[in-house]
Amino acid sequence: MRPPLRGWFGRGGGQAVNIQAADEFRATTVQVCGLYPFSVGTGTPMIGVPLGKNLATGGSVCCDPISWFQRAQLIANPSVFVLGKPGLGKSSLTRRMATGLAGYGTLPLVLGDLKPDYVDLIEALDGQVITLGRGRGYLNILDPGEAHDAATRLTAEAARIERTMRRKGADRPALKAEAARIRRLGAQVLADAHGRRHTMIAALLTILRSEPPTDREETILDRALKWLDEHHHGIPVLADLLAVIQAAPDELRQVALDRGDLDRYRAITENLEASLIGLTTGGRLGEVFSRPTTTPMRRDRPVVYDVSSIDDSESDLQAAILLACWSAGFGTVNVATALADAHLEPRRHYFVILDELWRALRAGRGMVDRVDALTRLNRARGVGLAMISHTMSDLLALATEEDRMKARGFVERAGMVICGGLPGAEMPQLTAAVPMSAAEQAMLASWQDPPAWDPSTGHEAEPPGRGRFLIKVGGRPGIPIRVELTQAELAVNDTNKLWHATSRAGRDHTHSPTRTAS
Repeated sequence: MRPPLRGWFGRGGGQAVNIQAADEFRATTVQVCGLYPFSVGTGTPMIGVPLGKNLATGGSVCCDPISWFQRAQLIANPSVFVLGKPGLGKSSLTRRMATGLAGYGTLPLVLGDLKPDYVDLIEALDGQVITLGRGRGYLNILDPGEAHDAATRLTAEAARIERTMRRKGADRPALKAEAARIRRLGAQVLADAHGRRHTMIAALLTILRSEPPTDREETILDRALKWLDEHHHGIPVLADLLAVIQAAPDELRQVALDRGDLDRYRAITENLEASLIGLTTGGRLGEVFSRPTTTPMRRDRPVVYDVSSIDDSESDLQAAILLACWSAGFGTVNVATALADAHLEPRRHYFVILDELWRALRAGRGMVDRVDALTRLNRARGVGLAMISHTMSDLLALATEEDRMKARGFVERAGMVICGGLPGAEMPQLTAAVPMSAAEQAMLASWQDPPAWDPSTGHEAEPPGRGRFLIKVGGRPGIPIRVELTQAELAVNDTNKLWHATSRAGRDHTHSPTRTAS
């Protein structure tokens, strides 16, 4: 027996809604395709890192900024901006992309892990973990890294080509042009290293003083760095730079315009000396930048800079160390690019992750401009970029209107934007940068609802938006997905390790003195 269309009648029965059957048409595939309105959309691309299942169709979704830019050519910029409330899986989504891209041969670089969220992943990928902080590790901002060694290799390669050019029967014009090109690469590597060191010193002085150095001070610093490169043996540190300025060689006195008066030179460089003394002997920024680099960064393995030991209250130190990590990381990328252009090493692509971006932007002056430069040059450097923040309000809560406009541009210029659960109040700001339909906005708002209570266990159930994201590319309809982690990923995706053990507030009797009975 089967119930009628409206269900069983009588006590205990119920009326069901009668859904009218759809009209059926029969025709050839050429004719009937015009009747279908294609309201659902086409299938998602199967190129890139497998992220999860499509919530609308159940199909697999593969997506990452480098594959969609390089192989699928779906986006114009290999970058992704991830937005969502805390605890919904933004870092897990980015780690999934980093893991998959590592399998494709792209090296993940986490240039400043403030939590940390990526140390376990990089260790699992046999990468390099560099710990920085007070008493934990040092990063010498005057260290050119591998720039000098790379320039030496490039010069030697140019000389080898020139020797080949002297042989009979060689294509001399082509070899001459190739040798000149490789020599230019070597000069560019050295010039880039000099510029990065100069920029980092100026940035540290800006953070320390809360104002940028004067034009005369920057000229003195530039000439002092060149003097060190010519006369100093080994890798200099900030104390060596300070000693050069105090020694007052003729090259520095000329650019300082002391008019032949040593006392005038002392007066001109007094503030600069005081700032460098503060960077070399401690102070607000500590001694993190005043000693030789503890662990040099490698360019052939995944790398994470673990700076989680720096407290949030030390915003100036956070800003300085993040700038130093970014400078060192992109300096290594430039060296790898130059060696690959000279065919001395294989081409390597990098996936740079800037997690907790809002904390980096608020850390100090100059941070917004630095990130702005990265978002504009990452495609030319052969680097994919992932930026992660909570809400648009975090990006627009900066001090000046100029910085707020630049921060909104990060989202607008991103090749793709992936959104998790967001409050409804965020939608006007978000849709101003990323067009979204009313249904998509309602979906994002529903994902940020709090979890329900499980009456049987007395614990909260999983939040409704955990692992759910909407992939947006330009004005196209979004792709809703659900990310499900594998067992191998769960071990390196736990950001709540400190909450697994139950807190015990009682007295520790294991180390207390033994009481004697009276």
